Amino acid sequence: MRIFAMFAGIICLWIVLLDAFQTIILPRRATGRFRLTRIFYISTWRPWTFFARRVGNSRRRETAFSFYGPLSLIFLLVVWAAAMVFGFGLVFYALGSPFNEAGKQPDFRSDLYVSGTTLFTLGLGDVTPETQGARALTILESGTGLGFLAVVMGYFPVLYSAFSRREVSISLLDARAGSPPTAAELLRRHSHQDAEQSLAVLLMEWERWSAELLESHISYPLLCYFRSQHTNQSWLSALTAILDTSALLISGVRAQEARQAQLTFAMARHALVDLTQTLGLQPANNAADRLSADRYQRLYDQLCQSGVDVCRDSFSGERLREMRSLYEGYAEALSQYLFMPLPPWIADHPHKDNWMTVRTLRAQAEAANPASSDQGAPPDPASHIITALADRHHDF
Repeated sequence: MRIFAMFAGIICLWIVLLDAFQTIILPRRATGRFRLTRIFYISTWRPWTFFARRVGNSRRRETAFSFYGPLSLIFLLVVWAAAMVFGFGLVFYALGSPFNEAGKQPDFRSDLYVSGTTLFTLGLGDVTPETQGARALTILESGTGLGFLAVVMGYFPVLYSAFSRREVSISLLDARAGSPPTAAELLRRHSHQDAEQSLAVLLMEWERWSAELLESHISYPLLCYFRSQHTNQSWLSALTAILDTSALLISGVRAQEARQAQLTFAMARHALVDLTQTLGLQPANNAADRLSADRYQRLYDQLCQSGVDVCRDSFSGERLREMRSLYEGYAEALSQYLFMPLPPWIADHPHKDNWMTVRTLRAQAEAANPASSDQGAPPDPASHIITALADRHHDF
């Protein structure tokens, strides 16, 4: 029995330490279907979503989902610590519970107690080891606990730094593609004169953002569960909107930025596919069509009205459908798993947001102050209300 306890304890400690190493320290995708972290997230995410989905208010429901990411990190650390306490307790039990305990014969509960106080370096001294092997094991466990605490303390800043970098670009996309972001709105807001360069720069930035997302979320998959600050924003909707835009530029828009769109599409799709595989998901083939024939016609009508130079040959729709097939199944799988809705191609409920308010006021300023009379012109009387109107129509 004690030999079995020794093997069980060593295996338990090996599983925990290997899992913690792969999750925290190893800067690459962790392997193994039966990893402790993987089992933890599989067994806790589904029950959490079961109750979160039943929250009636959409804001509160999103808040309930947002709690899971940080809380899961805390509970994962608790699971690791409990498993290490149990593993060392089994080893102590296999050694014959070699402790001095006043007024009591040591048993397995004493082994767990000593293991817990040693791992967390409490040093109470009410139960002491009486053999050389027990003393050496106590020192080993104490050092393991101290190192584990140091690694955990360094783990949190890395995670939240990656989360912060991810969210900055998502927030910036709001003024460029609406909330939630859509491909139609992104192209419409970049349809003004000399906008090709700015759109190419934007796509280049999102190519890099996708690469950073791939690197950070493959190394730390639990970041996928961290939600954005606002209800209509998420890393998945932003990534999908960029893929939609790139696919549209490649398949049906005459523009010089199509070259950069190909690079951005390749990187963004790479991130989407790899994250789907990291979470153990398969592409969804039963999702509703995000761009039906009617919405496809509306999309191109809006782009034409905005001055976007679209390709209207008989194969443009087929080319776009082929581009969509390369990524939409993966995006839908992540959407169904994480309960993050995908953005539409066209805004279902258009509204006057921050960008529209500021653009209207700027147009009024330019109309009141033409270029020929800029010198000595009085300040725009509407400029003082820009700040006051900035958040009036923001759909967060």
